[in-house]
Amino acid sequence: MSSRKVQSRWVARGVNSLAGAAVFVAPLLALVVIWAVVVPLFNVNARIFPSVGSVGTAAIESIKDGTLLSHIGASLLRVGLGTLIGIVTAVPLGIAMGVSPGVSAFLTPLFRFFSVLAGIAWIPIATLWFGYGFGAIIFVIFNAVFFVVAYNTLLGVSTIPHTLRNAAASLGAGRWALLTQVLLPGALPNIVTGVRTGLGFAWRGLIAAEMIATNVGLGYMLFVARDFYRTEVIVLGMIVIGVLWLLIDRLLLVPLERATIERWGLVRRA
Repeated sequence: MSSRKVQSRWVARGVNSLAGAAVFVAPLLALVVIWAVVVPLFNVNARIFPSVGSVGTAAIESIKDGTLLSHIGASLLRVGLGTLIGIVTAVPLGIAMGVSPGVSAFLTPLFRFFSVLAGIAWIPIATLWFGYGFGAIIFVIFNAVFFVVAYNTLLGVSTIPHTLRNAAASLGAGRWALLTQVLLPGALPNIVTGVRTGLGFAWRGLIAAEMIATNVGLGYMLFVARDFYRTEVIVLGMIVIGVLWLLIDRLLLVPLERATIERWGLVRRA
């Protein structure tokens, strides 16, 4: 393939990415424009809902004094660590359930029961077990991720044909080779999808837990601002939470899911 064709392909991909980003951002910008027009037009009380300018001022002040960055850093650290622990423990269990019908039959009812309770419902007892702080929040995030990833891993392993497993075994693949070269790659598209879904649940559980169980974080920022009727800080926190999740999802999770499906799934790269 000539360098000109490669260059034109990269240009086309860049144009498509920019066009997709513009389409994605346009509704958000429209919402900001409506907000900027409606609040002063109807003279909305600042205690009910702030203006765009007051939120911008709150953002500048919180960046200057470093509080916003400290809240963001604490929240990202917690959600990252809790998600990592959830993935590391969920994937082996999901593979074991997919390989062993007995383990799957025994654990599936438990998974269906606890999947309903995963996340926010664990906050009260998590604070009793771990106190108000880092451990309780990590435990809540872990629960939000663990069951989703384990179940998706089970689905991924279950979709691998037994003929493929038997063929690998007949060619001399041991247990470790079967795990690393057949089961794990075959289940990886489902695992990544489970991580993306579980991280969304974890992000919501994080904000709820931070309102109760800590003194730093985006959820805590919202909770304290409510006590002082700082609606501009509340809305700022909501915007930051939404933007952070969009960045994580669009820049990390979506490309990872797409690349995994193209590499090990059934979709070919265009």
